[in-house]
Amino acid sequence: MRSAILVMAPVILSASLTAQGVFSNKTQVILEKVIQDYPNHFLHLRGELIGQATQPARYRSTLQLPGSASSTVVVTGAGIQGSGWSCTILETSDFNTARVRFAEIYDQLSNSIISADGQKTYILSGQYEAPDQNRRNTKVLFSLLPGVGEMKGVRVELALDQEEGHWVLSINVNDKDLPVYTTSR
Repeated sequence: MRSAILVMAPVILSASLTAQGVFSNKTQVILEKVIQDYPNHFLHLRGELIGQATQPARYRSTLQLPGSASSTVVVTGAGIQGSGWSCTILETSDFNTARVRFAEIYDQLSNSIISADGQKTYILSGQYEAPDQNRRNTKVLFSLLPGVGEMKGVRVELALDQEEGHWVLSINVNDKDLPVYTTSR
């Protein structure tokens, strides 16, 4: 009887942790794949070229969060090399809907475990800031801990911006030293 309990304990513990979403959820799984391709400048996530007036070049992303409005990869060049992935999760005129979704996404990402192929395991860490309807934007910057190797240049940002009378919720992954390129306009 005791050996049966010892054998079943890891299975029960694993199932309960997965059910709680502590270690894995759809948002975290997609973000992990995006971060894994960061060293390749998101080469494996680039789909159709959708714009290249001069710089930066914009591509549809082959990886998108379920239910999101759009997702793009941006690649800069000519002087400053860099790249970014951006996903517009929600566009709404209702601030409360945007505020609630912002908190949900934050909870899905905060302290999640990110494994990069053949590299260390990282923890995504960021300080929550509550959205305020009187501010045009709210941003949470996440760091990958420990911040070592080529992954120390990664910036993960959860953003809620007011644009032309509506609220846009997005996740952006790009180089710390470059501007954040978003999917909007």
